[in-house]
Amino acid sequence: MKIFKRVYILMMLIIFCSQIVWAAPAKPVLQKVRYSQSAEQVRIVFDVNELPEYTAQLSANQDQIIIDFTNTDSSKIPILQLNDPIVSNVQIIQVQPGKQRVVINLKKPIVSYKLFTLSNPKRIVIDIVKEFDRKYEEQIGTGLKYISLYRSIKAGPISAYVVDLAPGSDYVIKPVLSNNAIVDLEKVQAMAERNKGIAAVNASYFALNGEIIGLLKMNGEIVSSPTIGRTALGILPDGKILFDQIDYKGTVTLPDGATIAITGVNHERGQDDLILYNNYYDNMTGANEYGTDYIVSQDVITAVVHGNAVIPPGAVVLSAHGSNEKALSSLKVGDAIKINQTLGSVWDKTIYVIGAGPRLIKNNSVFLTSKIEEFPPDIAVGRAPRTAVGVTKDGHVLLVVVDGRQQHSMGVTLLELALLMQEFGAVDAMNLDGGGSSEMVVKGKIMNKPSDGRERSVGDALIIVPKD
Repeated sequence: MKIFKRVYILMMLIIFCSQIVWAAPAKPVLQKVRYSQSAEQVRIVFDVNELPEYTAQLSANQDQIIIDFTNTDSSKIPILQLNDPIVSNVQIIQVQPGKQRVVINLKKPIVSYKLFTLSNPKRIVIDIVKEFDRKYEEQIGTGLKYISLYRSIKAGPISAYVVDLAPGSDYVIKPVLSNNAIVDLEKVQAMAERNKGIAAVNASYFALNGEIIGLLKMNGEIVSSPTIGRTALGILPDGKILFDQIDYKGTVTLPDGATIAITGVNHERGQDDLILYNNYYDNMTGANEYGTDYIVSQDVITAVVHGNAVIPPGAVVLSAHGSNEKALSSLKVGDAIKINQTLGSVWDKTIYVIGAGPRLIKNNSVFLTSKIEEFPPDIAVGRAPRTAVGVTKDGHVLLVVVDGRQQHSMGVTLLELALLMQEFGAVDAMNLDGGGSSEMVVKGKIMNKPSDGRERSVGDALIIVPKD
């Protein structure tokens, strides 16, 4: 009986072990190698039955890409010859049992490569990015040119889009507000169409409610004030372009001669603020009842309201809270006051001003002001879609957009953007809002590929329109 039990146990162990053997996963096998090519890259595909472990490196003299597969078998695969200016051939070498080495022999240095896996069916893919530099130019109007650039850099490809406005052309450049109001958002394409713009790019930084973050002046009137002096572009009546780091100063002189500082223009009123609202903001201030709104027409107080005052045409509203509400508490209907706003003697002569930053180029030298102007890392650091504006030595105005965060374009750093602006001839340039806001429209068509995958609604735009 004991012998029978031992034989039975032994037979069960044999059956169990055989099941384990049959259940063991299949060893990865390299089955086939194939490739495709374009002007920008070569794609090499390794078909496998199972995905193996692998490592990859560029050889010391950068003439080979070496990929090692571990715990794999390989069917006999002949050398794959490529009719390509960059890649010569692909060899599969059995280094030792269970280890295959793929050697991709290169004819010229490459920009970069990317190795990744796919499933259904299982594949290992390597994309080898070539060096390329393609440029397209088109005259879109008298003195107005569109340029696109597609180029490889060390980080990968970049796509850039440029509008070049020559002095003395049939066009002028100016900022426009979303739906003609601060408290609103609108797409660049719609702003261009509504204002009959032949070209447009996104411009200022903005809040979610549409409020402009930074300096904005339109038709000689200050539309938004900065909280910190940052780089701005100014346009004089003769069309001359200015760049500088500009701050805003505003005051209210009361009947008794006391002077109170205005803390902002067309911004949401906060604690102890004195905000000036004009007709560019909205129909009403939107201020709450915890302050006082003074309606001012031709330097005379015409009404005093506690919260959310109407902004009559041609009038302004001074909205005060906290300490500033106390300072203005003696004002009454009929009182004469004096409002003074300045950007400095030269900049007070401008018709249009748009602030953003940081500065990219000053007097033909790279001049990044990210730290000086206290820009956060999400703007100052790393690659991103970017928008910029610059001016050349002979007065051409350049609007530039670079795509980013996408396979066709990696985006650029601020330094790379500055160097690109220099390449286009800019001797002065500044950064505008970027990321998903970066967009260029020419003749009603979106020329770039916004990184959100769709147009983003923004606070304002810089547009090029026919002269009146």
